Amino acid sequence: MIIQLDMQSELPIYTQLVNQIIEGIASGRLKPGEPLPSVRSLASDIGINLHTVNKAYTLLKQEGFILVHRQRGVVINPDSMPEITKAYMGKMRGELRPIVAEAISRGMSQEQLLQEMEQIYQEITQTDKEYD
Repeated sequence: MIIQLDMQSELPIYTQLVNQIIEGIASGRLKPGEPLPSVRSLASDIGINLHTVNKAYTLLKQEGFILVHRQRGVVINPDSMPEITKAYMGKMRGELRPIVAEAISRGMSQEQLLQEMEQIYQEITQTDKEYD
């Protein structure tokens, strides 16, 4: 698993880590049941504080993307991914709303916005075929 963090980004490092792991799952690069590095190992490999990795793993565990086993360590949830719930839909809409508003304010049409969304979707899901 290749993690690329932007230390200059306004987005917190733990959020970047969560996002990259979720994208890895969505793209198929990370398979159900696949082990992830330990907190200490990942922190050491990418040069960040182990508490940052621990926070990312805790959030991923709470959302149901990973499981933490005493003997097997951290693994991508082998049983199922989190369902689409009302709470998730509210969270998604809340995160997308300011992005859409800014795009509209900058003059982007609905068609352009939908094309961008579709392109991002394709970029993520097409990588799935590369890793099968």
